[in-house]
Amino acid sequence: MPERVVKLPDIGEGVAEAELVEWHVKVGDAVREDTLLGAVMTDKATVEVPSPAEGEIVWLAGKVGDVIAVGADFVRLKVPGGAAEQPAASQPAKPTASAVPSESAPKAPARPHGGATSNGAPHERPLAAPAVRLRAREAGVDLRHLKGSGPAGRITHEDLDAYLARSDSRNGRLRQNTQVTEIKIAGLRRKIAEKISLASTRIPHFTYVEEVDVTALEELRATLNKDQPNKPRLTLLPFLMRAMVRAIDAYPQFNARFDDEAGVIHQHAGVHIGVATQTPSGLTVPVVRHAEARDLWDSAAELARLSEAARTGVATREELTGSTITITSLGALGGVVTTPIINHPEVAIVGVNKIMVRPHWDGEAFVPRKMMNLSSSFDHRVIDGWDAALFVQRIKSLLETPALIFIER
Repeated sequence: MPERVVKLPDIGEGVAEAELVEWHVKVGDAVREDTLLGAVMTDKATVEVPSPAEGEIVWLAGKVGDVIAVGADFVRLKVPGGAAEQPAASQPAKPTASAVPSESAPKAPARPHGGATSNGAPHERPLAAPAVRLRAREAGVDLRHLKGSGPAGRITHEDLDAYLARSDSRNGRLRQNTQVTEIKIAGLRRKIAEKISLASTRIPHFTYVEEVDVTALEELRATLNKDQPNKPRLTLLPFLMRAMVRAIDAYPQFNARFDDEAGVIHQHAGVHIGVATQTPSGLTVPVVRHAEARDLWDSAAELARLSEAARTGVATREELTGSTITITSLGALGGVVTTPIINHPEVAIVGVNKIMVRPHWDGEAFVPRKMMNLSSSFDHRVIDGWDAALFVQRIKSLLETPALIFIER
């Protein structure tokens, strides 16, 4: 059968290369026209590449994490008919809505290969390397009962390890597990690693921890949620955002981005609060823009909208960039103390730890109070410890007396 070459298409916007983040197919798979072959990632979006024709996959360009040039061979197909064997350009790539990798599309049915047949019966001659056959013989395993995960259904060492583990489990025996899984750092996870490494190596962090009594705030929050059922449900974060806006009024140097290469601090009047959000693809930071112009319920609604967009992978690039100060919170898993890493090139990040009931001395007796630590980190090149303490103390006073949040400036 003739061979057809699918090249990585022009993704647009002057992009010359892209990182391979996912294969939807493997060598030997049968594909139809428009079957998604794989996905590549640029700085702007994840792009899915469809097949231009029906055929069988005979070659893939590389492994997840490899960088492929636009116009380079991406996939090679054996196609039916008597068409001339010449390279063919792929169909236009399909960009997703955001920079977060999209979920895998359903794969085309794979053709059966070596190992077990589709009805579960042993294959006549399973494909396996000599070393795998030797191990199988020593373990008393008939390779015809295994289904291979390698190219063309080849049985690998990992397939044999998995079979032995299942067999020992059924027989009630314990055995050593020597399997090692290699996980390529790619896509969004690679970008997270690069940004965290940049922030950690270039910013001299210091962390300031302060205990906050949030008993009154929690009572107010419960009352507002009960009395305002038609408004967005309030969590602690909208209160913290409003408190940060008020604190920034007094200490504007914390609402800034530091261009350390140019030696210039860009101090912003608008407060654009990034909120670190865990998603299935990794950590993202959607941005609540102009928090200074939002009340509690507007802040809560925008935060809920952005968090859902980030988790479902539809947040836009504009919604994931441009923050001037960041909040990080693990919710109920927030621990007692954390040491947050600053979202470069910002100069401050406010960390929220979990709320716990602790005994508190009121001057006459120990009483139960809802307490929470704020663990906040700062760029020591431009923020002094004394100023950081004043900033956090201002947030503390607003959270402990939440009525102050509502008083007009």
